[in-house]
Amino acid sequence: MTQRKVMQAMTEVLLRELENSDIDWLITIGRHEEIVAGTILVQPEKPVDEFYIILEGSVTATIAHTATADDPLALAFSALEGSEATGREIIRLATGEIVGEECLLDGRPPAFTLKALQKSLVLAIPRQPLVAKLKQDVSFAAHFYRAVAGVLSDRLRSIIRELGNNRFSQGSPLREILFVFGELSDSDIDWLISTGRREKIPAGTAVISKGRPVNGLYILLDGAMAVSISEEEQDNPLALVFASIEEGEAPGREIARLLRGDIAGEMHFVDAHLPATTVKALRDSIVLMIPQQQLAIKLQEDVVFASHFYRVIAILISDRLRGMVSRLGYARRVYDSGQSLNEDVEYEGELDLHTLDNFALAGNRFDWLLRRLNVKGA
Repeated sequence: MTQRKVMQAMTEVLLRELENSDIDWLITIGRHEEIVAGTILVQPEKPVDEFYIILEGSVTATIAHTATADDPLALAFSALEGSEATGREIIRLATGEIVGEECLLDGRPPAFTLKALQKSLVLAIPRQPLVAKLKQDVSFAAHFYRAVAGVLSDRLRSIIRELGNNRFSQGSPLREILFVFGELSDSDIDWLISTGRREKIPAGTAVISKGRPVNGLYILLDGAMAVSISEEEQDNPLALVFASIEEGEAPGREIARLLRGDIAGEMHFVDAHLPATTVKALRDSIVLMIPQQQLAIKLQEDVVFASHFYRVIAILISDRLRGMVSRLGYARRVYDSGQSLNEDVEYEGELDLHTLDNFALAGNRFDWLLRRLNVKGA
């Protein structure tokens, strides 16, 4: 397949972010592979060795579940669907979409199955040479990670639209900042500190408002914030299911909560859409706010910083997708207080040792940032 045909097959996001030389390299290193309907490209908890771009056809992403008496969420969905199917489709990926990005980001195996719905054509790019290219060519890495982040952002919006805007809880309070500070360099973090402003946000104040331009990137240093959607968006019956299961809360309003170390406003730098949610302080909070214009200029002028930053955003969005699949899916394994851990079971959010080592470094960096900004609790 020629470069022209590959470009015709790509989504607007990929075309907008990748240079012709980037596409040339992908075509050179990759192989065109015809797959028949039913072919599985990605399996849950199995390592992904190739990155795919769908050139023709479509792929379905499904999550497995079993409706058991001790899983009210599975029972609710089974009742809603009128079936006891062993899997649920969460999204369909068509021409120009990407598959297997997990192998390039946080290294964790996927949480869902990706299977061809019909005879399809993919560009399969081996993981090892792609990882090497991303390390050696920072310009390519900046373009590539921004493209991946943009595609994943569109996918996240689509899943939310299909499955309803349901409340989901964040992971560890330091989870996002650990991803960020584990990937950025010391000089990157120095720039964020020197450029950003330490701001006190009174309770009830919105730092991001639905449908309005975002002023910058916010790192929550202390306090808590709520991510919410407007009531009129709640027309999906799945929202009612979650409302009945979780605390009897009415559908809509708060869908997530941000705690110390979480980030807001980063989607603006890979997504042309105005925000669909409002982020408001639940109590008096402190943030490090990096102005939008200065960050945008830095991303244009410093390709090394850009490659790190866009990789971080791609990892964050991928992790949110994983969390949403785990939260909305039925196959997740949850550890409850009082249970004995089974070393043969991978629990939701479990990380490998390499990632944990990276997080230890990131935690030290975050503590250092808090001390420099004179934030209590550091």
